[in-house]
Amino acid sequence: MMAAEYLAQLAALLPPGPALSRDPDSVLMRLLVAPAAELARVEARGAALLDEADPRGTSELLEDWERVAGLPDPCLGPAPTIAQRRARLVQQLTQTRGQSPAFFVAVAQQLGAATASVTEFREHDCEQSCEAPVHGPDWRFAWLLNLPSVPVTDSTAEDTCETPLRVWGDTTIECVVRGLAPAHTIPLFGYG
Repeated sequence: MMAAEYLAQLAALLPPGPALSRDPDSVLMRLLVAPAAELARVEARGAALLDEADPRGTSELLEDWERVAGLPDPCLGPAPTIAQRRARLVQQLTQTRGQSPAFFVAVAQQLGAATASVTEFREHDCEQSCEAPVHGPDWRFAWLLNLPSVPVTDSTAEDTCETPLRVWGDTTIECVVRGLAPAHTIPLFGYG
């Protein structure tokens, strides 16, 4: 409602009689303008709160929504624009997570690895062939995310002495996958 509508309601609530004039120029009606304006302001803020309850349209409560959702993501850093922050928030709140190899392959591909696969390990037993790798009991908790499409960078003759001979890895993918991995598992990463 507008302030004028609240003013009309407040005037209608006054007791009848000549002592309380409803003339717009009377002192009483000019006095009721301030509470009417405040009632209209409070109603508008209540309507705005409904918009803030939806993370897709929030602006004033965006920081609170992000705090509750654990954003900004320590792996991806803060998003530069409000629209990107809202998009990350909605993704964080609606993302279906998993523990399957296919889930982690999809995560790696979303983060830029063109190809990825998962190798799971199991403890060696007498039913496996003699050529099978011999893994101890702790290996049942380890799994390897193979990222052959992530580039490996070699140093050149023009690099300084402090430059590593070879650099591989994707810290963003590793950070996100470690954060999503089941707590009892040990994710390993293979490149190139």
